[in-house]
Amino acid sequence: MAQFEIVKKQELKMVKVTLNREQIRAESGALHYMQGRIEMESQMPSAAGFFKSFVTGENVFKPVYSGSGEIFFGPPSFGEYLILTLNNEEWILDKSAYVCSDINVEVGAYTNKAISGLFSGEGFFQTSVKGTGQVVIHSPGEVERIKLVNDRLAVDGSFAIARTAGLNFSVQKAAKSLVGSMTSGEGFLNVFEGTGTVLIAPVSNIYYNLTALIMSMRMSSK
Repeated sequence: MAQFEIVKKQELKMVKVTLNREQIRAESGALHYMQGRIEMESQMPSAAGFFKSFVTGENVFKPVYSGSGEIFFGPPSFGEYLILTLNNEEWILDKSAYVCSDINVEVGAYTNKAISGLFSGEGFFQTSVKGTGQVVIHSPGEVERIKLVNDRLAVDGSFAIARTAGLNFSVQKAAKSLVGSMTSGEGFLNVFEGTGTVLIAPVSNIYYNLTALIMSMRMSSK
């Protein structure tokens, strides 16, 4: 399989992939630069592929890179890149978290329950990655891995960037009563229950936040 690693240059992180007559798939626009005999092909997706892209917010085109050499994916970020190793399993990712993966990993869409999609901040649809191989995801800050064994995790906010598909995800009141939830200042919580793993980024990198703020100010000034 292809070799994935996270490299740092001037405090900015990127993803480096080494190919030896192999193939990988990546998010459209993620390429920073590449060296070697590598070909990139972007195929026209099916109607189902267009629908998945529309509902997840991910780009409909996910180019395939084939050959031998080195590829660097970005953009260079003050945030974090994380390599997930899948072993015949499925993970649910936050929107825009997917960067690249082994060619054998299937990238699709996962449908949340109606009330969860409405109040969780995650939306009705999220990106799913399934199969065996490595997947690289992006996070705005340092990632904390929480393992649940027939347990419950309640999160106030949408900073869970990934979870194993076997977990039950729902939105629940912070207190027993609706009035109690509203007066507590917490309202609703994103709740993960069962056995599996949740990746959260409770604190965004300060430089990542500053970069996002500057970009937002530039866009609003146009």
